[in-house]
Amino acid sequence: MAASGALLVMGVSGSGKSTVGALLASQLGWKFYDADDYHPEENRMKMGKGIPLNDQDRIPWLCNLHGILQRDVASGQHVILACSALKKVYRDILIQGKDGAPLKCDESGKEEKLAEVKLLVVHLTGSFEVISGRLLKRKGHFMSPELLQSQFDTLEPPSAPENFIQISVDKNLSEIIATIMETLK
Repeated sequence: MAASGALLVMGVSGSGKSTVGALLASQLGWKFYDADDYHPEENRMKMGKGIPLNDQDRIPWLCNLHGILQRDVASGQHVILACSALKKVYRDILIQGKDGAPLKCDESGKEEKLAEVKLLVVHLTGSFEVISGRLLKRKGHFMSPELLQSQFDTLEPPSAPENFIQISVDKNLSEIIATIMETLK
């Protein structure tokens, strides 16, 4: 399978990141993380009240996710992360850590540079109408449909030199999975 140790399934809320990521992970035997599970309580409360998150809210969360990816990939584990990762800078943090230079202190206090996480980005795309329709059918999720417009406004789709593929959410789930599997070969 892929030389890439990690796969990021990204897109706005309601694009199917968690569904696609979990199914793909189970088919490949890879570890799956849903970034939403790692939001601190303050972020969940903000989103629950319909308040969009800002970079200050997101950066510590993304650094934590980078650490998880880093650890798993370093131990030889293949990983799939479902995360909105709407801005290029957010994807850069997932790959490189904060400030583009992931440093970690060893026991003696010396800093050592960590390797970047090799990440294939799968961008699930769809129109505002299609995705808002999906969100309206969703129950018990902390993302309010009103926040969807702010996500579309924030979205910076991946572009070269990022390692990515783009897949329309108009395809059915099995087509989406097949497209990703084909790319991984």
